[in-house]
Amino acid sequence: DKYGSLLPQGVTGELYVGGDGLSQGYLNLPSVTQEKFIPNPFIKDNDKTKTAAEAKLYRTGDLARWLPDGNIEFVGRIDHQVKIRGFRIELGEIEAVVGEHPAVRETVILVREDSLDFHQIVAYVVAQKEQTLTITELREFLESKLPNYMIPNVLLTLEALPLMPNGKVDRKALPVPDTVRPELEETYVAPQTNIEKQLANIWAELLGLEKIGINDNFFELGGHSLLATQVISRINKTFDIDLPLRRLFEFPTLAKLAKSIENEKVGSNPDRAIQRVSRNIELPLSFGQQRLWFIDKLDPNSFAYNFTNALVMKGMLQVRALEDSVNEIVRRHEVLRTYFEASEEQTIQKILPVLKISLAIVDLQNLPEIERKVELQRLEGADAQQPFNLTQAPLLRLTLVRLETTEHILLTTMHHIIFDAWSVGIFIQELSSLYKAFSKGQPTPLGELPIQYADYAMWQQESLKQEKFHTQIAYWKQQLEGAKTVLELPTDKPRLQLQTSVGTKHHLTLSKELSHSLKILSKQQGVTLFMTLLAGFNTLLYHYTRQEDILVGSPIANRNRSEIEGLIGFFVNTLVLRTNLSKNPSFKELLQQVNEVALGAYTHQDLPFEKLITELQVERTNNRSPLFQVWFVLQNAPASNLELEGLNVNVRGIGSGMVRHDLNLNLSETSEDIKGFFEYKTELFKANTIAQMAKLFENLLEIVVKQPDIHLKELVEMLSESQKEQKILENQEFKKARLQKLGKISRKTSTDIS
Repeated sequence: DKYGSLLPQGVTGELYVGGDGLSQGYLNLPSVTQEKFIPNPFIKDNDKTKTAAEAKLYRTGDLARWLPDGNIEFVGRIDHQVKIRGFRIELGEIEAVVGEHPAVRETVILVREDSLDFHQIVAYVVAQKEQTLTITELREFLESKLPNYMIPNVLLTLEALPLMPNGKVDRKALPVPDTVRPELEETYVAPQTNIEKQLANIWAELLGLEKIGINDNFFELGGHSLLATQVISRINKTFDIDLPLRRLFEFPTLAKLAKSIENEKVGSNPDRAIQRVSRNIELPLSFGQQRLWFIDKLDPNSFAYNFTNALVMKGMLQVRALEDSVNEIVRRHEVLRTYFEASEEQTIQKILPVLKISLAIVDLQNLPEIERKVELQRLEGADAQQPFNLTQAPLLRLTLVRLETTEHILLTTMHHIIFDAWSVGIFIQELSSLYKAFSKGQPTPLGELPIQYADYAMWQQESLKQEKFHTQIAYWKQQLEGAKTVLELPTDKPRLQLQTSVGTKHHLTLSKELSHSLKILSKQQGVTLFMTLLAGFNTLLYHYTRQEDILVGSPIANRNRSEIEGLIGFFVNTLVLRTNLSKNPSFKELLQQVNEVALGAYTHQDLPFEKLITELQVERTNNRSPLFQVWFVLQNAPASNLELEGLNVNVRGIGSGMVRHDLNLNLSETSEDIKGFFEYKTELFKANTIAQMAKLFENLLEIVVKQPDIHLKELVEMLSESQKEQKILENQEFKKARLQKLGKISRKTSTDIS
């Protein structure tokens, strides 16, 4: 792999060769020789039996993998390996799959860079003689074989590939495609009107595409609910209208949405822009911050709202450049210099004018490898579980752990009151830009921020006085009228009066085939993947509770204004999604109901959850969260590549061992599948109960993708049978393990007697 470690069978890596046939290097090219001819890491320095040739390995630049029969399969060249939107792609692998199509004779895959920061995978294809090959047919073939991120954006058919005199493909002579978008069809029609052109620009920016046709469907181009929110935000700002979010779901093609915009009255948007306010006044908390302040007062020693990540960095790290980069981010974002103070009338934000963050460095280089891993794990746990005092700044901690000269881990812990999942992407993006500049002695490349989080908090408080929020309150009161706010989920242990937040996770991964089928089902039914998975989760909850009225909480980024998209802070809001499972609906009918509920919630997402609790006069208890106890998430916050100059960097989350809800299903769509975890309170559930629940959830999804017309009661009966079979298998495994254990004890006893 890229770190020089051996890879198992079937995994693609770079081929190294060695032995007596190895040359001494490149003639008159010492730097290339040093890069390509490396010391053999698999022999000991004091091994005198090895020849000079055996002491070195040559990095071929070929990508290959071991096959089960012992042969090595050539996959492609490492210089044909590219990174697009955070995914490392082997172009040779794509070529191999395209070549599997029976109508394809030859193919070449390359990446075009037609504009700054815009990359597209282009497939050039030559068809077999006397065979016709349509782009649509080939694309459907590739969708069944490749993950989304590896499917070419553009497919072009050629009579023949251009060749150089030596017979190799002349890649520079391949034609530049004139259309750049995921679906290249004969029906492409360029935007004509001013509205269509402006709308196409908005879509292109957010979807990462260069050209959009008027017949293109936003969701088929890769759009989802979070991007839809951003699209509507930009539309309303550009055209000065108040277009509701559901309009994009109702008119998902560019032409139809443009027509809908034309029918709106220009200048009808009452929303006022967020303005910078004086720092000489008392600055209020946002409603989200008020909620976390309230929770902190109930349990000041809790670390449930700590946000911890580890940045694993391999290479020569410039510590000073890293520290300077972090401090520049702290300078740019006031919220990172903020603490909170309770005055007589209200709790207020206090912002330090200057705050210097010093990196705490922990050096573990001298520890043996096993002890080093144990100590690193201890440090990560201690950092994640150390509470913050919200009345003291900073509400973030940074610790740099040195494992080796060329390997460091930066532990970053922030309190949720100043940071959310979207903020991670901003932090990573700014850290990448700043480190690149500072490591070269250059000034910051980032411009000043026009507004800060405190300005947003003031705007939010003032906005609640507008008529728009009275409408939102009225919607939620009607939506939740008469709702059953307690989910009677069977627990393994009795619920205590004072419930702790101690919990753990059970991880799950849906197969590539099931993940693909869920996306196809969502597309066929005109809903998002989030809606399909939520409908499945609601069905699972009904199976366990037989409760027809179910409330599930779900976060929403709440970044529905373009001016706050680049701010670090706590913007996320909570939506309450209510599902009615009476009248034995089919899964298709349930999907449409969930679609309506989600669209209504998105449209009215501006009402802060804390304000909703107050308006509904919900009684708070110490052992149940108000309105709902179960949480559902499909992660789709924009990811940013962390590429620090001269370093290989990976980011991983660190759990604190604390959970915020009785049960949480947290999923994310990866390049190949859908994976995530069930998070649960260990004071309520046993591990095997949640493991069985995860298996049932997977079984449920397998059923509905094959039988979307199946009705709820029939589906639940099938789940009950599946659950019985699981218990029988578990009992058999338990008995088998017990007999094996007893057998070992019996044999040991016999040995002792003899």
